[in-house]
Parts: sequence; C-alpha cells; structure tokens
Amino acid sequence: MDNGDLQRLIADRYRLLHVLGQGSMGTVWAAHDEVLGRQVAVKGILQTPGMPEVEAAQLRERTMREARAVAALSHPNLVTLYDVLQQDGDPYVVMELVPSRSLGEVLQEQGCLTEKQGAAVLDAIAAALASAHRAGITHRDVKPGNVLIADDGRVKLTDFGIARNVAEATMTARGITLGTPAYIAPEVAQGGDVSAAADRWSLGATMWAAMAGEPPYVGRNVMQTINAVIHGDVPVPAGAGRLAPVISGLMQKEPAGRLSLVDVRRQVYPLLPEPGTDAFEVREQVQVPIVVRPKPKIEPDAPLADDPGPLPFMITKPITPERRRGRVATTFVLAAALLLFVAGSGGGFALTRLAAGAPLLPPAEQTLPTLPTLPTSATLRPRTASAVLANGDQGGRFTLNVEQSWSVYTEQRGADQRFPVSAVVHFVSGSGAYEVTVQRFPEYYPKRDIDTYVAGVQGRWPGRFFGGETTSTPDLPGPRSENSIQFLYKTVEGDEPTALRRSHFSRLLPYGNDLWVVEVIVPTEQEDEARVRLFDAIASTFAPV
Repeated sequence: MDNGDLQRLIADRYRLLHVLGQGSMGTVWAAHDEVLGRQVAVKGILQTPGMPEVEAAQLRERTMREARAVAALSHPNLVTLYDVLQQDGDPYVVMELVPSRSLGEVLQEQGCLTEKQGAAVLDAIAAALASAHRAGITHRDVKPGNVLIADDGRVKLTDFGIARNVAEATMTARGITLGTPAYIAPEVAQGGDVSAAADRWSLGATMWAAMAGEPPYVGRNVMQTINAVIHGDVPVPAGAGRLAPVISGLMQKEPAGRLSLVDVRRQVYPLLPEPGTDAFEVREQVQVPIVVRPKPKIEPDAPLADDPGPLPFMITKPITPERRRGRVATTFVLAAALLLFVAGSGGGFALTRLAAGAPLLPPAEQTLPTLPTLPTSATLRPRTASAVLANGDQGGRFTLNVEQSWSVYTEQRGADQRFPVSAVVHFVSGSGAYEVTVQRFPEYYPKRDIDTYVAGVQGRWPGRFFGGETTSTPDLPGPRSENSIQFLYKTVEGDEPTALRRSHFSRLLPYGNDLWVVEVIVPTEQEDEARVRLFDAIASTFAPV
C-alpha cells in the first residue's frame, strides 16, 4: 500500500484513514463510514504475488462467500460484519471496530485469568459459537488471539477469516488442516472434518490456556505439538478451579463425548460476576490520532509478515511506567523463584515461559531427551494418501512405505515469490523427531524447472541453509520434462544455544506436468543412519497412483 491509498474512498462510502495491520493475506485500515458517520475496520484481501488468475478468482469468490455467511450472524458476543464489497475486482470486508485487547494480550499482561474472568469469557464465547453453529458456520480457529476483551468489558469472538458455511462445503477440500496447532481438535489434526464439535474442543483448549497461562499442548516445533494433540493424554486443567470440569468436558478426545454449549453455559452460570459488575477493568479509551503510515519497503526475497486477521485491535490505554516497573519487579521475583526451584530439584525439569503464547526452548545446559530408535525397513508398510488442492484437481493420489503408527495430516500451501501453490502430506513420528513429507506442485511445468525449486529452498533459509549438492536418482515411469534428482540440505531452526539442526533428504521427481518432492527430515545427529534406514527405504517406494 502506498500513501495514495490513505484517504482513498472505497465504494464511494468508506474513507481509509490509517493502516492498522498488514500481512501476507491483506491490509486492514481504520476507516470512516461517510454515510453513517462511524468508525469501521476495512480489510482488503491481498492477491499473493505470482498467483495464477484462476486461483486469484477462486480466492475472491471464497472471500465473498465467507463474508456473506458471517454477515448472516447477529450476536452481542460476535464482531459485527457490516458490509462486503468488491472494487476494481478486489474484495473488501467492512467490520465493527472494537477498542480492545485480545485475550492473548491480556494473558501476557496478567499471567492468567481469575475464576470470574474465566467464567465471563467462557460464557460469552460459548454463546457466540452457539449462534454461529445454529447458522451452519464453524469458526475453525478459536484461540486466545481471536477473543477480544473490549475496553468497556464486553467479550467478543472475532476472525471468521477461515470459517466455512457447511452448505458451501464444495469450496473446501477434505483433509486440509486449518487452525492453530496448540488449539485444534485431535480429529482435525489428523485431517478429519472441522465440525461444531471441533470448535468446542478449541474453546476448551483456549480456556485451558487462559486459566493456566500457557497452552495445553506445547512442543519444540509444530510437528511435536500436533503429535501431542493426537496421541497425548488430555492434561488436567491447571489453575481452573471450579471451571476445571467444564474445560475437561470440552476437551474430550471423542467428538461425541464433548460437552454441549448449552451445558457449558448452564454450568458456568453460577460462577459469573454479579449483575452490574465487570469481570475486566473498564479501560479509558485513548483517542488515536490519524497517522499516515507509508508502506514499508519490502525486498523481493523478504518473508511476509503474519496475517493481521480481518479485525484489528485499536490502540488502547498504554502501560504506564509505574505498571511496567511493577511487572518487571514481579517478573524478577518469579524468575528468582524458578531458578531456586531448579537448583533444588537438581535441574530435573526444564524451565518454560510464554512469549506470545509459545514456550521457550530448554536452557543451554540441558540436553534433549534421547532420540527415539530409527525404524527399520521391516516395520515400514505401504500407505496411500492424496495430495490434492482445495479446487479438487485430479491426479494427487500416491503410495509409499512408512510406519503405520505415524500420524498423517495434509495442508495446502499458497503461492509465494518462490513456489507455486502445492499440496503437502505429512507423516510424523510419535515423538516429532522424524517426518516424511510428500509435496505435489500441479502444473509445475513448463513454466518452471528443478533449478527453480532448489533456488527457492535456498532462499527460504537465508543464512541458515547448508549443503544442497544434487545427485541423479531413478526417474518415475512415464513422460517427464527433465530428469529426477535428489539432494541433502541442512537447516538450523531457532536461535543458539538451543537451535534445532535438521537434515533434509529430498528427492525431486518430475511426473507429467507435475513436480513431486519426497522429503525425509531427521535430526542431524542421526543423519548417516537415517539416510539408509529411512530415506533410501522410504523414497524408493514412492509411486503416483
């Protein structure tokens, strides 16, 4: 966005005032409704650079459908969608602008909620979800970042940016994992349908985090977190008090066993604040000056920021120096207490902390648990899966040998400056230490070649990519645009001294106009052994169906 966009009039009605957020999926502005004379939030959906026009048209149509579905909702605990429109072919969504903080921000400020605050949030979000579910809409991403605590004490659910109306399910391919790993339901993590029951699990997980001050499932990476959700026991709600039975009732592994939203509200009712009182401190709204913010210069290879979501949070009352000093002092005391605890227990437990809802990695002096034993070829079994796009393209089925006990989930990756759109199937070991991915790029040829892919991989890990020498490998039977290759590259994830070093064995297999990439990812410490026992044993069995 350039300065010319500011003060721009959308649909002869909404005047853009200043940017509130900008990310990979679009830009959000504070705007003024010239007809009704009120402040609103306007989100413009960004077309990813390099996205084919067919996919861009599908994105615009999906955005309009989702917005129309959400516009049918009306509930005091839901952010109101006012308007949806297109200008110059681009979709825009106009929403209520709520002076607020997210629940995630509140947890960062105060650590966790009190019982009355938790009851107020749980009751409000349960009511909001019940309204959406009655309209046939699932949220798909209930988490602390999508719960708003308004400055006047109201609680609202926002960001139906990936919601789907069940009546329009044809727009979504089965098996696409959506949501945030720490809060998604086990059946969704395994590629199952996202139902109203999945939203109830996510509500339980959100409240677990709100009462404990940390997510119910944490891992050193996304794979470990997903495996913990699928295979791990459901943890007992920490610090939840009388809300614990409700949270446990929502977080049942079997969807049919989860507490209904009606029963949630019935059990929470006695714990709500007294009528006329506020669970959260009512904050004085600060008048935000209209500031023209020029678009930052983005280098061609610079990674895009996270999507700001369809509804931003207005700047509210800042933290005063006195409050900041108090929080620093409290943090110092807690840190000292934790250090004494570790010293007294012989360092048997890893310290964890939260930063924007994510745990820190273990301290440098601790070592990772002993790596699991690598499987052998005798334990590998044929498995069939599909790497298809959401538009229902054909030709994505394949087979390969992999451990039967490993979890499988799928995703669709959008196009970016390095790669076109693709479908990815992940097979992940129970510990999260080992992963096999099968990625398919439909219609990769003739516009691109293998060198383009290799250059894209190198660009994805600037300064943290090592190796990458390529060698020839057997081709798949049938027509192809070029010969197959394989290569090994190593990456460093995270910061020293607790960075994860991973070795990636990749086999690139042209097949017709598609490019298939079979990759085995292992801890670098086991690279030599894994080359034979995993990569050679698995990649050689891959075959499109």
